[in-house]
Amino acid sequence: MLDIIAKFVQDTGFVGLDIPHLIMLGISCILLYLAIVKKYEPLLLVPIAFGMLLSNLPLANLMADQVTRQPIELIQEAGKQIMVISEQSELSPGGLLQYFYQGNRLGIFPPIIFMGIGAMTDFGPLIANPKSLLLGAAAQLGIFTTFLGAILLGFTGPEAGSIGIIGGADGPTAIYLTSKLAPHLLGPIAVAAYSYMALVPIIQPPIMKALTTKKERVVKMDQLRPVSKTEKVLFPIIVTIAVSLVLPSAAALVGMLMLGNLFKESGVVDRLSKTAANELINIVTIFLGVSVGASATAEKFLQIQTIQIIVLGVIAFGVGTAGGILFGKIMYKLSGGKVNPLIGSAGVSAVPMAARVSQVVGQKENPSNFLLMHAMGPNVAGVIGSAVAAGVMLSIFG
Repeated sequence: MLDIIAKFVQDTGFVGLDIPHLIMLGISCILLYLAIVKKYEPLLLVPIAFGMLLSNLPLANLMADQVTRQPIELIQEAGKQIMVISEQSELSPGGLLQYFYQGNRLGIFPPIIFMGIGAMTDFGPLIANPKSLLLGAAAQLGIFTTFLGAILLGFTGPEAGSIGIIGGADGPTAIYLTSKLAPHLLGPIAVAAYSYMALVPIIQPPIMKALTTKKERVVKMDQLRPVSKTEKVLFPIIVTIAVSLVLPSAAALVGMLMLGNLFKESGVVDRLSKTAANELINIVTIFLGVSVGASATAEKFLQIQTIQIIVLGVIAFGVGTAGGILFGKIMYKLSGGKVNPLIGSAGVSAVPMAARVSQVVGQKENPSNFLLMHAMGPNVAGVIGSAVAAGVMLSIFG
């Protein structure tokens, strides 16, 4: 009886519980608190945080690799022992979350997420005001600035490119690029990218106010022109062709984004559009989030590199926000005061949260100001811009 009890105790997770695992379980609980209580990007943080919790439960082995073993036999022949490897192999299955993770490792989940985003996105504000594409491009400054900073800290080129993409504030893009260039950093990069996306309403306003004047923040912009259905249908087709010809490595992300948008704007595949924008993206978000969180195991996450990535990530995000605002100030000057620089902060790819932050900050300065639709132009341009930036990194280091 005592042997049975002793064996049961040895098989419990308490035996393998140590300080690193306790720290990771604590981090996952903090993220769950932010998602559930503070409501910071709960659709993303809940599965990510719970995936982190699951993978750091001792002895659960939910992220264990699949192992193939070949039985070995020892045969006595002529007084000697001969080792014989049998042709039959024994398969030791991996953990459940390891199989989910293959969708990230193989670059499947992020493009599907992009298709869903495309099906939910209205590119009308960008089409109506093509100049806002420049604000989306300027906000990618954080990516390339942080890339250089990561190089100076000793990261390799592929690692630095993966860290820099955090500045685009686009989780699926960060996962896609990191899975191709630096899969060993996927856990900390994904957690940093999604955490900063969730903290957009906290990180951006101080930067926006510091870089703009009261006079600039109260600017009311003219109403955007109506966009025809023909323009909306042609836009995803033209963008896909143009971007894919110039930068083939960005075709997977941009192509899926524009396919989802074509579903929406064509008006002839309503079932496909609704599926991409609802059921499909929700299902894939669960698998992607849980498996990304599960990749943040204690052994991989609790390293000095993780702290560096988190610091570089917030710098990337801050510089990206600042880049969009500063270019917005240039447009303010060139337009004779007709462009509100606050919309430049929406050039990062956190759709539509960054655009809402521009609206909130602008309306606090001038209650009659409505910047949301104007900010959506650079916001959706940022989605395209981050995908293009990822394509540039892939073409250089892939």
